[in-house]
Amino acid sequence: MSQPLDLLKIAQEEQSGDLFKLLDSIYRRSSVKPRGIADATIWEGGNAAGNVKPVAHAFTDMFALNGTLMALDVLGLPFLGVPMMAQFRHDTKLASLEWFGKLEATAIKWSTAGDALVNENGKKVVVMGKSANAPLRTAAGVYCNVRPYGSVTSVRFMPGLPYSQDSKKFRVDRDSGIIHSEMNTPGVRMAYAVRLFLKMVHETGYVGRIATKPTQAQEDAVNAGIVRWLLQGTKFELKRRYAVDAYAEHKANVDAIVALLPKDFKAGMESWGGEINEHISDTNFGILLHDLIRQRNAIVYATDLDGDRLTDLMADAPDVLRDWGQIVLDHVKAGADMRKVWKEMGFTMTNGKDMTSVMYRMQGEPIFEQTLGSADAMLLRLLAGDETVGGEKQPYDPRIHFVLINEAYKAANPGNAELARWLDTQLETFDRIYGAKRPRYIEGYLKLKEAIKPWGTK
Repeated sequence: MSQPLDLLKIAQEEQSGDLFKLLDSIYRRSSVKPRGIADATIWEGGNAAGNVKPVAHAFTDMFALNGTLMALDVLGLPFLGVPMMAQFRHDTKLASLEWFGKLEATAIKWSTAGDALVNENGKKVVVMGKSANAPLRTAAGVYCNVRPYGSVTSVRFMPGLPYSQDSKKFRVDRDSGIIHSEMNTPGVRMAYAVRLFLKMVHETGYVGRIATKPTQAQEDAVNAGIVRWLLQGTKFELKRRYAVDAYAEHKANVDAIVALLPKDFKAGMESWGGEINEHISDTNFGILLHDLIRQRNAIVYATDLDGDRLTDLMADAPDVLRDWGQIVLDHVKAGADMRKVWKEMGFTMTNGKDMTSVMYRMQGEPIFEQTLGSADAMLLRLLAGDETVGGEKQPYDPRIHFVLINEAYKAANPGNAELARWLDTQLETFDRIYGAKRPRYIEGYLKLKEAIKPWGTK
């Protein structure tokens, strides 16, 4: 077993020390650089045995950082590490978001819930870019994220928020109270998102559902117009349609976007086919529940804001459905446990924490993303010397790090059966160690170190 990392020291340095200096003592600076950026700070580590392509990891804050370093140390896989800690992002005016976005590698990006506070001229301020999600998507050329859960897959166009992300351009008219903001919706990326949605419907045979609001939002009207333009000359069947053809209605705006696309953008689409239904996004919330209950395979295309709401519903619905099912079972005195019935009926969704999210970008490999909701508070408890608060709280569960690594390295190395088998075996080992009773964080790390031989070692 290799020498363990001092995870507690890493956490302490993050709070009140020199984290950069410590990371430089652990990892080497990489010669790999993002496209066109020679002065980027990138760390590297792990073993590239078997020609395994590295994955780029965002080194952010709290357990998003600590759990990442722990999992990479246990597994020994080759990686690139990009400094994206809140204070560093703030001090460098988000420069590392561009580094991360322009690395030619499949990537894993973490965000934590809530606003991080950083130091600026002796004062505590909210970090520039907040969770960094929106500016990262812009810098990385992201055009959508894909979230499969149970029978439903959400394709969410992004970035396209119907409110300003530039505070200087956001104001409320003092006389009328009308809110003025900017639209920052990249139409070219929107077209790429719609095309990916149609490609997925064609390849899977799933029902395709459009969840926009073209009668109320100009952005959605253009979106719906791009859908209709892309459907022209294909074999898709439009089963349910809006009363108005959004392309005919907004032809000038859609054609302005089409003019910017590659000339072969629709090449091959003449053979694509499947069932497409145009829904108003509001009604699609109800339709999505029916798709989940009936285990009907569906792919839903939505705009940025509505897509966020749809995936929240996908994450929350399983708990609600199980609770309702238990109420019904108890009412008819069936004496059955709904959790067991749920599995027997073939449902796989738990509580949304196992829902993967993959962002696709104009150039480069996909970015796997995940949010760690209460990771900040958990790490502070660890630093305080009692991560369970006298047994009231559970220790941190780092499984999501191992799950995301499993998926990202498989995506980065398609066809590498040996790596895929190895990754699955290590996840099984993790589940065995963490299965019966979750160990404390450092204790669990040392058990994993003892049980898992790092990649490329004998």
